[in-house]
Amino acid sequence: MKPLKTEVAFATPWFEILGKTMRQGEEPYYSLKLPDYAAVVALTEDEQVLIVRQYRPAVERQTLELPSGLVDPGETPEEAARRELLEETGYQGGAWEVLGAMEPDTGRLGNRIWTCVAKGVRRAVGREPEEGIAVLTWSLDELARAMVDGRFSMALHVAAVMMAVLKGGVRLPLRADIRP
Repeated sequence: MKPLKTEVAFATPWFEILGKTMRQGEEPYYSLKLPDYAAVVALTEDEQVLIVRQYRPAVERQTLELPSGLVDPGETPEEAARRELLEETGYQGGAWEVLGAMEPDTGRLGNRIWTCVAKGVRRAVGREPEEGIAVLTWSLDELARAMVDGRFSMALHVAAVMMAVLKGGVRLPLRADIRP
């Protein structure tokens, strides 16, 4: 089934609210049209995961997340992930793999999140993280514990980590190995 009519109800530089009329005489169904998004599970040469801590106005607190951001027009998901990793953490290089896309919320959002794994990244000479971002390095055990205890709770990034485990050769400890 395709919409009979799609109209932009509201637009900002970051998203559009679309009204989609599905059947004659019905009210429109509203959804958000957003750019695609890329997240990277970045491992240093000594297998530390790069985590960024930053303030997020939507939840009004500091969060712990993967390096990530929007895919700009004309950019591939890997290019976006590489750019975001360098901008947010000051790290680059390594062996990269794009694991594929997931749909964040098919009931409300019309975009995808792309997951990348980068192994063997290293600090770029002369590069610092973006202002307002603190870079943490965690062991894979610490990442698993943080997912279990809720410190690392951004659902899209938990899903990206799980894709990295399932498809990207990243190994997390088994549940029995996770200690609070």
